Amino acid sequence: MVQRVTVPSLFAPPVYSHASVVEAGTKLAFLAGSVPLDAGGKIVGEGDPVRQTEQVLANLDEQLRAVGSDMVHVVSTDVYVVASEPSVLSAVWDVVEASGLSIGPHSSTLIGVACLGYTGQLVEITATAVVPAPEPDRAPRT
Repeated sequence: MVQRVTVPSLFAPPVYSHASVVEAGTKLAFLAGSVPLDAGGKIVGEGDPVRQTEQVLANLDEQLRAVGSDMVHVVSTDVYVVASEPSVLSAVWDVVEASGLSIGPHSSTLIGVACLGYTGQLVEITATAVVPAPEPDRAPRT
């Protein structure tokens, strides 16, 4: 269903693929940016990009489940981090990598930005995922 491509003539990426190819006819979900807000709309992990990334990933997991998908079926992400230091980007990427998103691996871009939409927000992740067809009911018929 998904072909993940690492191009031999390019620099080998550490934990992502250069491209993901999805066969036509596959259902895809294009998710809005997942943000570090709790159910009440409050920022989780004020001032802590690692904690915010954990919340963003938990929210992303909820978004994926709501459309019948999961982290394994993510084919592409953009990870936005309010940071000017590569060490902050690396710390966020470590959390992303540990989350299961790098299974596959998927195609991703890690981007340092000046600001994001909510006051105090340091991390946001957008994603595209395959929505697998539901498994047929395997219950024995009586």
